[in-house]
Amino acid sequence: MNEPDQEFTREILRKVRQIEIRSNRLVSEALAGSYHSAFKGQGIDFEEVREYQAGDEVRSIDWNVTAKMGSPFVKQYREERELTILLAIDVSGSETFGSSDRSKRERLAELGALLAFSANRNGDKVGLLLFSDQTEKYLPPNKGQKHVLRILREILFHENQSKGTDLNEGLRFINRVMRRRAVVFLLSDFIIPEYETEEESVEDLFFKELAATRRKHDLVCARIHDSHEMELPNVGVVHLEDSESGEKIYLDTSSRSFRESYAKRIAEDRERFNKRLRRRGVDNFEFSTDSDYVGALREFFRMRETRRSR
Repeated sequence: MNEPDQEFTREILRKVRQIEIRSNRLVSEALAGSYHSAFKGQGIDFEEVREYQAGDEVRSIDWNVTAKMGSPFVKQYREERELTILLAIDVSGSETFGSSDRSKRERLAELGALLAFSANRNGDKVGLLLFSDQTEKYLPPNKGQKHVLRILREILFHENQSKGTDLNEGLRFINRVMRRRAVVFLLSDFIIPEYETEEESVEDLFFKELAATRRKHDLVCARIHDSHEMELPNVGVVHLEDSESGEKIYLDTSSRSFRESYAKRIAEDRERFNKRLRRRGVDNFEFSTDSDYVGALREFFRMRETRRSR
């Protein structure tokens, strides 16, 4: 192995170790219990009925048995001991952007690491799907620290075959390969190309595929953005190049009306997209390259835990 290769290998190990240490600390201090509460709980396997006891939840009462026996009985379920987690991560060209010290892809890697280490701590299987406009890498769900570290290395250092974006490609792969129900985290900036097919828009096709995934799996969308994508800074005339298509344009960001119009359109598109997710019962949360993604994840876990306890 020559010197450049050795240096690259050392850099891989350093970054992986850095994220591993931080993720394990965060899981231990703040996330392990929240993860368990958000995704564990009443399983799908019915076990038996027993007589009602003080403190049992009213919603667990089996009214048919209660009517026959003349006293209240409750249903008992066997808790699911093992979950399958799939991290489906968009690694298209737009994820390389970042106006702070971290690109969107690096932030997605850190979030993916937190989820993977949380799953591993709870004894769950975790798998990885990296996709662009094609399937880039798939690691079937498995257990163990060694497997989780491989997942982290792939997220950070996988070299793409393509820069393009096709979210449907990722969803189609999931629907085809994942036979058993899983918790699927779809991590992306959800920047969908704006063009029409013969019958409907690409976004409409995406939501159709999304609905099919939602019927089979517990689907969670985690959306990342950069602050400069939401609001343009006032830096005069800038030269921009699309990281996927290579298209180049010039923008005059000194125009206040243009910046306000841009920000308004982005906010409206974002809200419309989120409404479409909610209508299909898809959970989602957002974070940015320069924000506390740990806080966003913790808040999401809290929301799930509250909903499950109702």
